[in-house]
Amino acid sequence: MTITTPHLQPLERRPTATVIAEAIRERIIDGSFTPGTQLTEMQLANQLDVSRGPVREALQRLIQEGLLVSEPHRGVFVVRLDRDDMADVYVARAAVEREAARQIVRRNDRAIVQRLGVLVAEMAEAAKTGSWADVADADLRFHEALVAASGSRRLQRMYATLLAETRLCLTQMPRTEPNARTVVAEHRALVKALRAGDEVDVVARIDAHLGLASRHEIR
Repeated sequence: MTITTPHLQPLERRPTATVIAEAIRERIIDGSFTPGTQLTEMQLANQLDVSRGPVREALQRLIQEGLLVSEPHRGVFVVRLDRDDMADVYVARAAVEREAARQIVRRNDRAIVQRLGVLVAEMAEAAKTGSWADVADADLRFHEALVAASGSRRLQRMYATLLAETRLCLTQMPRTEPNARTVVAEHRALVKALRAGDEVDVVARIDAHLGLASRHEIR
């Protein structure tokens, strides 16, 4: 008798170095590995129960992303960000997000704009709880989705590093917390401009929002 089974998708197989890099990246971003912490191949390999080769590759990836720094004759350390670094992150974010927004306007895809509107609604719900951490997380999800909606793989690849650095900024730098309702209103206005297809207004609102955000983070 022939047994019919449901169709199964092949299991995702990811290189060990990729998995290791993700694990280390998460610990850097959540503050488990504090700025200036030295990371060694041997220690990480022992903790993760893997060989040193994929650990070495993972560390090199994170060095390229700017989350780690290699100091000659000393080793590899979690990067420390100063005020100039943070300002530069926001300059780069603005450049990527401007172009992403232009692409969205030119594609004129209503489903994309609707999805961004849903994310703003989620941000508004987070604002009601009074937790700035939840609002900030929703904010970053919105901007990540904005860049992804551009359809450009290269913009997304560049933005992934900037997003990781932004999260690192949030853990390393003292900041003042902006008014959550103001942040939500800014994103609603941005979605409205995208819906209207007003490219000039969209770009202006991105510049204003990121400029305000950077001032809050850098103070």
